[in-house]
Amino acid sequence: MPRLATALLGACCAVLPALAVAQAPQRPEVARAAAALQDKVVAWRRDIHQHPELSNRETRTGAKVADHLRALGLEPRTGIAHTGVTAVLKGGRPGPRIALRADMDALPVTEQTGLPFASKVTDTYRGQTTGVMHACGHDAHTAILMGVAEALVGMRDELPGEILFVFQPAEEGAPEGEEGGAGLMLKEGVFADFRPEAVFGLHVFSTLNADRLGVRAGPTMAASDRFELKVIGRQTHGSRPWGGVDPIVAAAQIVNQSQAIVSRQMDISRQPVVVSFGAIEGGIRYNIIPDSVEMVGTIRTFDEDMRADVFRRLNHVAEHVAAANGATVQARIPADEGNPVTYNDPALTARMRPSLEAVAGPDKVVDMPLIMGAEDFSLYAREVPGLFFFVGATPVGADPAGAPSNHSPQFDVDESALDLGLRAMLQLALDYLEGGNAG
Repeated sequence: MPRLATALLGACCAVLPALAVAQAPQRPEVARAAAALQDKVVAWRRDIHQHPELSNRETRTGAKVADHLRALGLEPRTGIAHTGVTAVLKGGRPGPRIALRADMDALPVTEQTGLPFASKVTDTYRGQTTGVMHACGHDAHTAILMGVAEALVGMRDELPGEILFVFQPAEEGAPEGEEGGAGLMLKEGVFADFRPEAVFGLHVFSTLNADRLGVRAGPTMAASDRFELKVIGRQTHGSRPWGGVDPIVAAAQIVNQSQAIVSRQMDISRQPVVVSFGAIEGGIRYNIIPDSVEMVGTIRTFDEDMRADVFRRLNHVAEHVAAANGATVQARIPADEGNPVTYNDPALTARMRPSLEAVAGPDKVVDMPLIMGAEDFSLYAREVPGLFFFVGATPVGADPAGAPSNHSPQFDVDESALDLGLRAMLQLALDYLEGGNAG
């Protein structure tokens, strides 16, 4: 028995180092940098939050970012995709190339948080005056990446490889009639002269507590496509509907019948699908049947074949239902180039998950469900392997199910998330550049 006990003890001791390697600790330089930068990152976030700017209008935010990068000794490139900013940091040793991305734009939402640094900004959106708010957390993303840039510059001499910092405008979508976002950044050459091996991004998220990170391999966020339908009838007096063609009735039937695309025609056991109408506009007076009705909506999918199939089926429904009512329809499905599925490269995700666990703890890195929201980070990840992860925004101890969601006028970010997001992004960058977690 003593010999057996000794043998078992020796075997256990032999296993312990292997376990320690499997779960790498947080890098001490990450902890030091985060502690030193904490107050700065909070201040940057509050300043950006108080001065939000709509998509393609991020002039002040872009200038703040560029000034910071110049102060760090970098040479920022400005004016990409209207207001975007990039900069390259070259380490003191040879190594891989990676890109780190943050988005900068706010939303046409009137803030209701009551924060001392709440936005009081107003602007014009689709011809209407509206409040402007960082209701999705892009202020946090920008501040975090500014901090990551400062931390990595401080490690420049020992750093292997090169990092491209990408501060992107218009993630929420460019104004009508304009191009913007990741698509325009790529079109204007953001990866032309600097082709990274991998791209990383993060998003603060209300469905997680602020001590947690979320990640998912493969399809993560849905493809998002906008559609437009114009149902054309013939105007008549409301008392004589037979004297014209009622586009309102036809439009209502199109809305109803379109729901059968999802519930009866798509194999949603394969992947989920959403078809939603967001706005319907037609007519101006209670007793006049109008000439036309315009409708806009969104399609969300996770599979390219299913995506194309929904486009075809919605066109079919709109055309035939309109015809059955004696009307015609002008359809734009999709209305523009939407966002593809945000896809996390499985090999990259498996390699880098230990980095996330190192900063949050293995029990605080959760597997995310499929998210029907969309992200134009997907366009970068279609060019090179990408990893997009989530940082909890809801205070620890609060129920995320009851927290104001992203895009809500009450949405807020628990500021401890800034520290966790900075440490996570910094650990990912250093581990990848130095070959960490490679199998």
